[in-house]
Amino acid sequence: MSTAPAPRPAHHAASLPPVPQEVVVISHSNLFYWWPVWAVGYLMAIITLVHHDLMVTVPSGTEVANNANGSITYGTDKKNKSLNDQDLFISPPDSKKEKKFEQPYLQMTPNKSLGVVYAIVLVLVVTITNVPLRGLWSVIVIVVIVLVSIIFALLGIWEDILRAMSFLDIRINLAGYLFISTALLLVWLFVFFFFDRQIYMIFSPGNLRVQLAIGDGETTYDTTGMTVQKQRSDLFRHWILGLGSGDLIVNTSGAQTHHFDLPNVLSIGRRVREIEELMRMKLVVATPEK
Repeated sequence: MSTAPAPRPAHHAASLPPVPQEVVVISHSNLFYWWPVWAVGYLMAIITLVHHDLMVTVPSGTEVANNANGSITYGTDKKNKSLNDQDLFISPPDSKKEKKFEQPYLQMTPNKSLGVVYAIVLVLVVTITNVPLRGLWSVIVIVVIVLVSIIFALLGIWEDILRAMSFLDIRINLAGYLFISTALLLVWLFVFFFFDRQIYMIFSPGNLRVQLAIGDGETTYDTTGMTVQKQRSDLFRHWILGLGSGDLIVNTSGAQTHHFDLPNVLSIGRRVREIEELMRMKLVVATPEK
């Protein structure tokens, strides 16, 4: 007695293909490279806060009385205080108006190097973000800096420069560091998370959507024959301040070719690899068996 084979299960309808993966590439403004300014500003503010020294402003002609002894009478209630090798500020007599000094409350570190370092960082960031040094120029600048440093060291010029720098005195109080850093950070966050995201490219298998101006609509292009190139030639801006950023160059193919430059793309190397993988993908539509 033979048994009939078990019936094969009916084929279910083919499931829809998954949503294509997308790679969103955002072009950032040069303000992104200003992060060292607010970061160093907060660092200087923390150092100033830890020291907890106070700033005093005195009129011109004030004398410093070191190691003063004796007794003084001060205040409206004529308080007396004995001095024992203490330091005082003696303001000049003013016949026009009465001078009233406030109790010191502004915090400022006695270390003048903090303000000098902050000013140097600010000048370097302004220079790097506004003077592009691409390709050979980056190499030339580095070679010149190294050669000049070696020559100055051999001639003993660095000692004179450091001695002259010791007379440079730049001081910023705690409120100054916090105000500059906080205002710049708020603008930086707004530009980074909102403004910059209005200029982008979206790569997906088979097409590219582009928006290169705020308020413009998206334009779609076919990725067939498209070339994608990364440009990371500015050593100071792309590598030092940009932490591996670069410019993305895209060229479409077909009857009407288009050339796109998308500057200041973060993690440009990883983005280009993801785009190349998407361009190699092909959409496969599953069909049910008969």
